[in-house]
Amino acid sequence: MNNSYGTLYIVATPIGNLQDITQRALDIFTQVDLIAAEDTRHSGLLLSHYGIKKPFFALHDHNEQQKADALVEKLRQGTNIALISDAGTPLISDPGFHLVRKCRQTGLKVVPLPGACAAITALCASGIASDRFCFEGFLPAKSKARKDKLQNIAEEDRTLIFYESTHRILDTLEDIEAVLGAERYIVLAREITKTWETITGDTVANLRKWLAEDPNRTKGEMVLVIEGKAKSDDAEEISPQAIKALTLLAKELPLKKAAAIVAELYGYKKNALYQYGLEYLD
Repeated sequence: MNNSYGTLYIVATPIGNLQDITQRALDIFTQVDLIAAEDTRHSGLLLSHYGIKKPFFALHDHNEQQKADALVEKLRQGTNIALISDAGTPLISDPGFHLVRKCRQTGLKVVPLPGACAAITALCASGIASDRFCFEGFLPAKSKARKDKLQNIAEEDRTLIFYESTHRILDTLEDIEAVLGAERYIVLAREITKTWETITGDTVANLRKWLAEDPNRTKGEMVLVIEGKAKSDDAEEISPQAIKALTLLAKELPLKKAAAIVAELYGYKKNALYQYGLEYLD
């Protein structure tokens, strides 16, 4: 890595409450030469609030692939750049991926500054399992594509996290109910860290009805946190003898092969044994 090159800083910004900016982020803003922003007018308000003046470079979904090369060249010339999005952590359903990838491929230094992220903030407050989760960003805008996407992850037992917009939330919940079932537990986190922050959990059917009762409940930035599909009880019913055989065989064979042999010997489903092995065996 050439020390004469500039550094790209990936800087998380507040998702609502301006006090959620970190001191390190403010320090970097004052030190860099340029700020690459999704919406320069929007980000200008944030920096103005803290009395920081820096030149901006517009980098958004529609121009990122074309403009990334220009930013890489600036970095190679020694320019230090902070990458920010409108709110939250850059690259998480926001622009920046192409730029960061080019920087990594070119050998330029990339330094991430952690901070606010709507998906993680909502998950922390949801009361739904947070040890394993799957972030899917925004679901497709069209119902057919949305249902197809939901069908592809219908068997997922990890917690599911989505972003959704005001004008699609009711239609999206209708499709979630159709594919995942009316009784699946879901938490809606709306306007996180803002004045009208609302975090509500219920079954999909009940949440959809609750939102429909008051149009104000469908306004604002939204995160959906959905409980994963309940695991089969098959693993709990596996006999101690079968578990012992699986444990011994897995030390000598690939887990899939060991699970297949034990399934044939003891009459269990191969997948149940394989899943047990993934979860409980080293």
